[in-house]
Amino acid sequence: MEQITRIPVGGERPYDVLVGRDLLAELPELVVGAARVAVLHTPALGDRAGAVADRLRSAGVEPVPIEVPDAEAGKDIEVAAACWDRLGAAGFTRTDAVVGIGGGALTDLAGFVAACWLRGVRWVPVPSSLLGMVDAAVGGKTGVNSSAGKNLVGAFHPPAGVLCDLSMLDTLPPVDLVAGLAEVVKCGFIADPAILDLIEADPAGAADAGKPVLRELIERAIRVKVAVVSGDLYESGQREILNYGHTLAHAIEKVEGYRWRHGHAVAVGLIYAAALGRRTGRLDAPTADRHRSVLNLLGLPTGYPAAAWPDLLAAMRVDKKARGSRLRFVVLDGLARPGVLSGPDDEELRAAFLAEVADDRAVAA
Repeated sequence: MEQITRIPVGGERPYDVLVGRDLLAELPELVVGAARVAVLHTPALGDRAGAVADRLRSAGVEPVPIEVPDAEAGKDIEVAAACWDRLGAAGFTRTDAVVGIGGGALTDLAGFVAACWLRGVRWVPVPSSLLGMVDAAVGGKTGVNSSAGKNLVGAFHPPAGVLCDLSMLDTLPPVDLVAGLAEVVKCGFIADPAILDLIEADPAGAADAGKPVLRELIERAIRVKVAVVSGDLYESGQREILNYGHTLAHAIEKVEGYRWRHGHAVAVGLIYAAALGRRTGRLDAPTADRHRSVLNLLGLPTGYPAAAWPDLLAAMRVDKKARGSRLRFVVLDGLARPGVLSGPDDEELRAAFLAEVADDRAVAA
């Protein structure tokens, strides 16, 4: 049997993140005492949801399968409301639970559904994407999108446990696997430079689900996030560093109508954050340049059309990381030394974008 790595998440509501292959045997223990478990899943993961349902039945638990739209189309308040209607029809009580099988958007939705039903029931994310494993499913942040922006409606609701089943990555399209690596790169720059060394040494292996280097990258990225969220569940302090590159990334996603993959937007956002750090005199040139070189090794996008700047700035102003009328950006004061840049002037923001990000050849991948 392949080794299972257990990464404990501390704080007021501790749980474990499990990393390994074929982890369904671990699920019944996480929902002990539940009579019913809702199994939220995307259309493409119907077979996997069926396997989860079978495992629950064998443990004496009634599964309630709920199919929801894929990707960001599922992160909608009307979709969440339809899930709550299903829970009500099935007679869900406080001791029942929710399982979410899918990418980051699906686990965000599943956690939000669980957080709101009866003011909070247990939930277990089973992320099917690299992005979900290293980011969305860990930390207890749940939510849906609105017309105003991404993730502006949500709740902090830690799961009972997280099952990062690496076998889910075997059939993940290469473009989605590589997109998820943007969040891994982020973790390398804010906390664990060994991640960057591993990618630079073997970029092909980093993007190969069958290679041990990818598992090491996943575990390292999870440990970075766990170290932060264990001491800051409610994003009142240190947790903000996990937003490195995300202020512009979320703006790109909104301007694109969420057609861009999150990881692709984050990659561009990392370039922008590095540019801001460099231009404000906080980040040395070699570390700023390393952002582009690492992302290029993985084939991730690093530019966005110059004409979009006014729309991007407007979108950033309603980002949840803003404080009043002041924009806030996580920047680096050096490798693995994150800090906050608060209230830069509009011209500085524009200049950084035009100098380092603007690329009219950029298209959604």
